[in-house]
Amino acid sequence: MNSRMPIINFDERFADFTSAWMKEHDGDYATFDAMEADLPRIYMTFLNTRASWLGGITPGSYFTQFEDPKVLVDWMHAYCRQGVPVPDLLTEQITFVGKPCEKRLLELLKDPEAEEEARMLAISLLREMESLLPKMLYINWQLDRDEKDEMKDHALESLRAMGQAVVQPILQVVDRANAAGQEALLEVLADFPGDEQIFRLAMRLFREHPERRALFAGYLAKLGDSRALPALEEAAAEEKISYLTFIELRNAIEMLGGNCPEREFEEDSEYEALRGMDLT
Repeated sequence: MNSRMPIINFDERFADFTSAWMKEHDGDYATFDAMEADLPRIYMTFLNTRASWLGGITPGSYFTQFEDPKVLVDWMHAYCRQGVPVPDLLTEQITFVGKPCEKRLLELLKDPEAEEEARMLAISLLREMESLLPKMLYINWQLDRDEKDEMKDHALESLRAMGQAVVQPILQVVDRANAAGQEALLEVLADFPGDEQIFRLAMRLFREHPERRALFAGYLAKLGDSRALPALEEAAAEEKISYLTFIELRNAIEMLGGNCPEREFEEDSEYEALRGMDLT
């Protein structure tokens, strides 16, 4: 990192500024809550006060001097490597520069050696920029994934935010995904009812994974296709079904215009637990 771009803990600097402010304005606040309520104004003062630790530049204008995408994104990554909180002012400048930074952020995402914090932040920034550039990367990440994966879940949120643009690319590869990947991608596809291929996928996963029926029933309800009713009703009638799964199935059936017969679950542990909380 160039000496012009040091790693400065802006959080600590603001804490020091606030501490000094409190001492200077000790008599201005009747209570701590009153001072706390004034923090936004104190922060704005901090942003607009020339700082000796920045060579006389105000914190609010410090990062605006830089517009090179490589400089900005690599700087953000360096903060993560050194374990120093990434300044909001730096990420704001990255989003302000915008499109020129997208490619560099994508390169960061593709680097398996990069800090996870930096990659998670890159996903957030690209989503804030409404970038479609990482679309295929995010889709490919879902093809071979564990059921729980925070970074891939974060990418999945971005896929949902991309809207219709992701539907056909997902449909072209979803059959190659593992079970967790197909489930994750269906979460995105379920936002787009009326597509035959999406409906067939949801029905297949509902039938193939009885242990996840509650989840897939919800997706079938979102898709709004009444052809799912026979399968949902059959599942709801199964003798060994749990109470919570039955509730999700019943909700889906009713949303699709069907009628689900009531059942007794007096000996079901889930039912008993919910009844104890008066949630049945």
